[in-house]
Amino acid sequence: MCKLLSIAILLFFVSLSPMVGTVEAKKPNVLLIVSDDHAWTDYGFMGHPHLKTPHLDKLAAESLTFPRGYVPSSLCCPSLATILTGRYPHQHKITSNDPPMVPGMKGAEFHKSASFLQGRERMNEHMRAVPTLARSLVSNGYAALQTGKWWQGDYTQGGFTHGMTKGGRHGDEGLTIGRKSMEPIESFMDQCQKEDKPFLVWYAPLMPHDPHTPPDRLLERYKPLTESIHVARYWAMVEWFDETIGQLMSSLEKRGIADDTIVVYVADNGWIQDPNTTRYAPRSKQSPNDGGLRTPIMIRWPKKVKPEMSDALAQSIDIVPTLSKALGIPIAHDLPGIDLLDASTRNSRTSLKGACFTHNAVDIDRPEKNVRWRWLVNREWKIILPDATNEPGQSPELYRIVDDPKEATNLASKEVEKLKELSKQVDEWWKPH
Repeated sequence: MCKLLSIAILLFFVSLSPMVGTVEAKKPNVLLIVSDDHAWTDYGFMGHPHLKTPHLDKLAAESLTFPRGYVPSSLCCPSLATILTGRYPHQHKITSNDPPMVPGMKGAEFHKSASFLQGRERMNEHMRAVPTLARSLVSNGYAALQTGKWWQGDYTQGGFTHGMTKGGRHGDEGLTIGRKSMEPIESFMDQCQKEDKPFLVWYAPLMPHDPHTPPDRLLERYKPLTESIHVARYWAMVEWFDETIGQLMSSLEKRGIADDTIVVYVADNGWIQDPNTTRYAPRSKQSPNDGGLRTPIMIRWPKKVKPEMSDALAQSIDIVPTLSKALGIPIAHDLPGIDLLDASTRNSRTSLKGACFTHNAVDIDRPEKNVRWRWLVNREWKIILPDATNEPGQSPELYRIVDDPKEATNLASKEVEKLKELSKQVDEWWKPH
């Protein structure tokens, strides 16, 4: 009798086990922070002598942080498309900020023309043709919010379920985020909590991007530290952006979801402020130099990812595969990036590659027509190869980047064998002609 009773009890608990197994773990949220026109040197934790970035410094200290991070292209639109798709610009085909110019047209006139609108729609088609992080997460039960910079028409073009941008050239209403209010993100988080739904937030404010119009309280702090009002304004913009990071992290904390949210940080491209004008200096934005391409990359996931300053090479192509692996979401087999949370994989990486393209495309459908430079960086060296068509008369550049981070001494004529070796590696990666 006792034996029969024991068997019955055992069968009862076995019958319950499938139901227990179907309980699904709560999916973590994702907060993707994309700084805009922000030099890799311009953070407290990166050693800037004047800039105050306490919230970014704290984020770096709590993250797996890669000081030697890069984007493949130093221009906003293609760089943002890479962050969202995990593909190089020549793969997703969004290589430039704008369609080909119409001869005789300039600025606002061109932006209102049929040629411009048709060209932008063709660029939107390229975005729709490839998987995006937002679409992947939404298909796995997430809500996804777009705020800030966005070039590909309405936010839904990228797979977002919610958003601010309705179709303006690089963000329209979305560009108010951070500068005027964080309320759209706050409301979205509240809605997702109410619906018990995991979320993705794309926070890509027009900060510290120009116009450099920081609050006076911040500008006054930096005026005594530089002779250039333009530099002071840019520095103040960086700190203003930093304050919004503090607001975001506080928003997660007060909702009790800071530990359940993966925070990823990257800048879309660099910016070196021209001290004499409101514009950027050479060798920064749009250039193949580290001033345009390099950015710290951070991944914060409490209790899951150990904080560490890693000397491994990281790139924005890695964000999609890293998040997809962390979230258990299938990804396309042909993505070029790696899982940055896999220490063995990241430490065995030997180099990064990329290409910079024309601001206005020459041919929207043929990336090879738009390329200006291809480049490669490894732990010691960096090579820059100009395109003969779009950069005629320029010669290759070779730098011992680990000792010469400002790329001051071109060693191409002295290190001929190293130049050949790295040129071959670039051609093996992508040879456009």
